[in-house]
Amino acid sequence: MSKLARYLQVEDILLDVNLSSKQRLFEQVGRHLQETRQLPADGVTASLWRRELAASTAIGEGVALPHARLAELERIHALYLRPQTAMAFGAQDQQPVSDILVLLVPAPADQQHLDLLADAARLFANPRFRQALLRCSEAIQVKQLFDHW
Repeated sequence: MSKLARYLQVEDILLDVNLSSKQRLFEQVGRHLQETRQLPADGVTASLWRRELAASTAIGEGVALPHARLAELERIHALYLRPQTAMAFGAQDQQPVSDILVLLVPAPADQQHLDLLADAARLFANPRFRQALLRCSEAIQVKQLFDHW
């Protein structure tokens, strides 16, 4: 089981999402967390956007790992999103992003936050994992892949 698996819930796996920009992505995440976890949508969106303005969270190979710290969080939340169409994200390899893993952690961040980002980067660096993820057409399949990889 990946370290991320315990923080990723089936209801937080959103496939074939209509996203036209990073801003729309962050707004979608904010709305989702407001509806499912009663977190303030504006705060989530603003935190993700502030982090993205510092430097792109795209890591290449079609993957982005947006992340932010939120004071109002009591625990870590992970969301996986797959846009309907790969989107520009400012990756150094210039590839559009089709796999997005969002990590939201309580502020202040600790070593666990860095460990999760490193785990996510290792996971998505594996071409076999990315190919298996692409074959998943249902949220439960994505969750099972994270659980058993």
